[in-house]
Formats: sequence, structure tokens, C-alpha cells
Amino acid sequence: MIHLDNTIISDDIRDSLFCCDLEQCKGACCVEGDAGAPLEEEEIALLEDYLENIFPYMVPGGQLTIKTNGVFDYDVEGNFVTPLVNDRECAFVYYETGIARCAIEKAFQENAIPFPKPVSCHLYPIRIKKLSSEDEALNYHKWPICKKALEKGYKEKLPLYRFLDKALIRKYGRSWYNRLLKLLE
Repeated sequence: MIHLDNTIISDDIRDSLFCCDLEQCKGACCVEGDAGAPLEEEEIALLEDYLENIFPYMVPGGQLTIKTNGVFDYDVEGNFVTPLVNDRECAFVYYETGIARCAIEKAFQENAIPFPKPVSCHLYPIRIKKLSSEDEALNYHKWPICKKALEKGYKEKLPLYRFLDKALIRKYGRSWYNRLLKLLE
């Protein structure tokens, strides 16, 4: 375990080689699983405020789910998550050339909203677990659907923490990330 400020970082994050390969997995992390992506409370407000700008990028099933149930749901532990369409894909998924992609991220890329996809999606396969009001544990979520990402990470010799540099900086800041690099390299 690596301790940095109020975070405890799993050794797997240091030791794993990883690089998403959407051509191979087809965005399965947006479709598979038993709950939507974790959401921070402030992200719910952003989604509600900018929903009309995200809607054009969503598929009809996702739009209907959001209209019916709102922009968030709860997982079995009572945490905020994105809603699912028919207990399967995230309501914010759209498909491009057979690959599941994020309508929130697409709206951001098109300058329709001022924020990218939820931070939990940006950080995946790292999952954050709240330990207290200030402390968090960062763990690598191992999932067979990411097998090709492990193969590509190995081939490119890309550590998970390097692959997720932008997401980690978004969540914890440049200074935190630079100190992380000093601890890991």
C-alpha cells in the first residue's frame, strides 16, 4: 500500500500494466455489470443542469430511462450511480461503429457542456472507496472484460497510473500526481 495525503493506493495500481483497447472490448465496461458508474453528488447537479445538452447524444432507451427515473440511481450499498437501461447498459451510452461510448463525454468534446464524463468513468479501472469523510482507498478493479487492456498495457509497457494520468490529475491535482510519481518510480 502506498500512502499519499488522504489516499491509500493499492500496490496493484503501481504494478499493473494497462491500456484500454476499445476496438477489442467494444466499451464493455459501459454495458456490463450490476450497477451504473459511481457518481459524486456534485456530478448529479451538473448532469441535471446540462441534461438538455447531453440528450442529443444519447440513444432513445437512455433518454427514456432518464426521463422516467432521473439522472442517478442507487447501487446495493446506497451509493449514487448512473441509471441503467433494462438493468444492462448505462443510460448515457451511445454506440459508434459498434463501440459503446459516453454521451456525456461526447457532449463535452463538442463543447456542449463544461465537464467531461463522471470521474469514476475517467478513472476506470481504478475504483475509489471512501474510508472516512476525508480518506479514500484507490483500488484496481480487476475484471475479465479488460483482458485486452492488460495485453495492450504489457505490450506498450504502460503502467496503470501512467495510463490514467489525466484522470488522476483531474481528481487529485497535478501536485498530488507528481508526488505519486516520485513514490512509484
